[in-house]
Amino acid sequence: MNTIRFLIKPAMKPTSKILLSCRNSQFFNPNSQTQAHPFRVLVAPRFIHNTHMAFRFPSSGFYQSKPIGGFSNGRGSYIVSRVLSTSVETRVNENSFERIYVQGNNGGMNVKPLVVERIDKDENLVGEEGSRIEVEGGVGDVNFRNLEGLIEPKVVVEESEVEKEAWRLLREAVVYYCGSPVGTVAANDPGDKQPLNYDQVFIRDFVPSALAFLLKGEGEIVRNFLLHTLQLQSWEKTVDCYSPGQGLMPASFKVRTVPLDENKYEEVLDPDFGESAIGRVAPVDSGLWWIILLRAYGKLTGDYALQERVDVQTGLKMILNLCLTDGFDMFPSLLVTDGSCMIDRRMGIHGHPLEIQALFYSALRCSREMLAVNDGSKNLVRAINNRLSALSFHIREYYWVDMKKINEIYRYKTEEYSMDATNKFNIYPEQIPSWLMDWIPEEGGYMMGNLQPAHMDFRFFTLGNLWSIVSSLGTPRQNTAMLNLIEAKWDDLVGHMPLKICYPAFEFEEWRIITGSDPKNTPWSYHNGGSWPTLLWQFTLACMKMGRFELAQKAVDLAEKRLPVDHWPEYYDTRTGRFIGKQARHFQTWTVAGFLASKLLLQNPEMASMLFWEEDYELLEICVCALNKSGRKKCSRFAAKSQILV
Repeated sequence: MNTIRFLIKPAMKPTSKILLSCRNSQFFNPNSQTQAHPFRVLVAPRFIHNTHMAFRFPSSGFYQSKPIGGFSNGRGSYIVSRVLSTSVETRVNENSFERIYVQGNNGGMNVKPLVVERIDKDENLVGEEGSRIEVEGGVGDVNFRNLEGLIEPKVVVEESEVEKEAWRLLREAVVYYCGSPVGTVAANDPGDKQPLNYDQVFIRDFVPSALAFLLKGEGEIVRNFLLHTLQLQSWEKTVDCYSPGQGLMPASFKVRTVPLDENKYEEVLDPDFGESAIGRVAPVDSGLWWIILLRAYGKLTGDYALQERVDVQTGLKMILNLCLTDGFDMFPSLLVTDGSCMIDRRMGIHGHPLEIQALFYSALRCSREMLAVNDGSKNLVRAINNRLSALSFHIREYYWVDMKKINEIYRYKTEEYSMDATNKFNIYPEQIPSWLMDWIPEEGGYMMGNLQPAHMDFRFFTLGNLWSIVSSLGTPRQNTAMLNLIEAKWDDLVGHMPLKICYPAFEFEEWRIITGSDPKNTPWSYHNGGSWPTLLWQFTLACMKMGRFELAQKAVDLAEKRLPVDHWPEYYDTRTGRFIGKQARHFQTWTVAGFLASKLLLQNPEMASMLFWEEDYELLEICVCALNKSGRKKCSRFAAKSQILV
């Protein structure tokens, strides 16, 4: 009999120096109660809808064997290079799971690929009957004959010169705090004499950098970033003697050196919650991106212990409570001001912009997986499920635009006062813009940009539509139609550089009224129809989910030809993205990182599959109307059942 064991190689070193000063934090204190416990591989029976775990063992009736890719290193060891699995839709209390503890150093820090080391000298490891994995708790035997033919070498793709340059630029953008990497600056342009806040670490900007590092197997910087920004969450933030709700994440932070006494200095983190931002707008999307990145970190590293920590669970609940707070709104979508997301200037997106709703939905689905279920969180879990169900119905039913829906709006009757009104938002048909009639393709469609009483914003917003696909906020039919539209309107939405942030641009009097004559958001520039290369990784992920690899590769190839020549600019101007943006910084970090993340996603489809969600039909059956015994409430879902399910 051959006995093997798992060895874990920690990829990061613990440090007790975090946040305000390098001396006071206990984030990595090995004696702290919040210290992450050993790295664990989850194993569970399939009693949860759409739940698949990384390893399945044939010795139990609950489990089925799962393909594990690996290769021999020629020294009597086998390296497990990849595990094919789909995303976990629901996570429950850890007591409901059987867990295999694989003992590692440093209490569950981010790990390198698992190493299966053979102890004896017998070379016939796979062919030997009765081989077993020895784990704490003795969870069962693994017959390696079941893996025969499934172990295959991981294809290593040699980096091109463009990729090597991109990695050099990304590593040069890394920010260090007390000797540890904590993020990347927004831009590292040596010719920029007035960096403004481009020398800070932005939460939304760091996400593509984080994914590039995670896909490369480097998780230390992401773990540090998540923990540092978590502690910043508790800082007091005020604007004109008023403080926003608890749970708000900063838009950005900067590492500053402050003098103490007698030639002594100390590094501190200086966050910006919007009180220094142009327009003084709170970053609504920061907390949503933080939750999405937390899930991605766990999925790509296997370090689920981080999201189970008490401090992380507390921070997660604070963000959720802030988003789920009851207000005056009648809709399940989040109500926000202009400039509260990637479009952080006045662009007429106040109300219920699609970008925020898609990120909100994604963050709720992430939280549904990561939140520990106990007596203290069961009400929050119930609120998440109800909101997910209501939000998916609301977006699918009322935001969707295709030829059929436009014709329906064109024939709307107005001023309806009824529980059964067709035109629920009192939309006037005259709002349908003339450009839309000829622009929308027969076989395509998209989610409109905004919806509120008597107002529909028919602009196409790329980020919101892409995340509707990634998170399955749209139906499978809608998701397919969205990519069909992008393909059909390639010249408008991609042109010479992927991808338009929105289409079309405001021009003439519309630009003067809606943007306030913003000189930076002139027509077909910046947020007003500019082309942003950082959207490439999100487009790639959406295409991979829908099996449209060739579409993603076409966009990546287009970007690869221009970006290094143009010195990796922040955005491009003109109707087709031909010119570098008039105020664009060069060597914009999320441009570099977005390109790298796209390349790595295409090279690692099994890892990409961990970052998106499939349709969850259980969510569609949850309806708070069914809980109400009064006859006053009338659910509109039954009339729209085909729309939300197809």
